[in-house]
Order: sequence, then structure tokens, then C-alpha cells
Amino acid sequence: MFLESRSDKNKKQGWIEVISGSMFSGKTEELLRRLRRARIARQRVEIFKPLVDNRYSEEEVVSHDANSIRCTTVESSGNILLLNADTDVIGVDEAQFFDSGLTAVCNTLASQGVRVIVAGLDMDFKGKPFGPMPDLMACAEYVTKVHAICVRCGDLAHYSYRLKGSDRLVEVGAGESYEAVCRACYHQLTGGKQ
Repeated sequence: MFLESRSDKNKKQGWIEVISGSMFSGKTEELLRRLRRARIARQRVEIFKPLVDNRYSEEEVVSHDANSIRCTTVESSGNILLLNADTDVIGVDEAQFFDSGLTAVCNTLASQGVRVIVAGLDMDFKGKPFGPMPDLMACAEYVTKVHAICVRCGDLAHYSYRLKGSDRLVEVGAGESYEAVCRACYHQLTGGKQ
């Protein structure tokens, strides 16, 4: 028994890191930075993004600053487990677009000794918690909240204001469709609705 407990202590530890914030806050840039550092450390890295995110590229995760890294595009969170090869670090971008199973997938990977780094919007354009992000933040060991700068007044921004009038929850876009705004400007733009 003593040997079993010692060997359990020598198992590789996994964990979940979540990077959240509004659009244009640097979430993907921070994800890419962490993944590059893992590669420099000679760790095996895999990166996934949802099929719906095809704004800049289908084969790469691309930040608004045009930095990129090759990735695998998947239709559902369960595909991450199926496509995961012997890796040390898994990155997931645009997590808010994944199904609710993403939390279980990330927990499974972390329990297997994988470092899982997830980036995504914490709120939708209506200011409501978005997709699996609240659950991921609740079970993650590390949560980093990043902020943009309000394009209206210059304060810290953490809302993604949709410029176009669509009511669809998932409307993939960038600067032509969204602005990062602070709480006060968001309430002014939406008439206080949230």
C-alpha cells in the first residue's frame, strides 16, 4: 500500500486555467503566449477551436492582432477527447461557442494529468453568462479576467456591445460587429437593459 500511495504522488498533475473577458481584451493573445511558452519548454501542445469560429482562418487560432498558431477545428467538445494524442498541454479558444460538455472534457483531461488552458467570452452581447464559461470558471484552478479599453470613454471595458441589430446569440464577428465598452457606456447604449 505504501508503494501505491507513493506512486500516486509521482503522477503528473493536471489543472484547468481559464482566460475570460470581453471582445478585444486579449484573451486569445494570452492563450497563444501560454501555449508558446509550453512549446519552448518542450511540452507537447494541442490547440482546439469550435467549427463555428472561421473569422480569420479554419486551421489556426488567430488573435485580433493577427498572431496565430495552428489548431484543430472541432464540431463538439467530445471531439477534443477523441483527437487528443499524448499531450501535456491543451489549449481551447472561443470556449463560449462549445456545448455544455466542455466542462466535463476539461475536467477529464486535467484528471489525466493534462494542463488545460481555455479562453473565451465570459458574457454574451446581452451581458449574460455565455455558454460553458461560468461552469469552467467555477471548476478551474486558475482564472484570469482580462479587460479591453472602452472605445467610448477610455475606461476598462468588460462588455461586448453588438453594433448590428441581430438577436441571435451566436453571431461571429470582430470590429465590424462589436465594440468593447465599460459598464456605464453599455447601460447607456442599451437603455439600462441587461
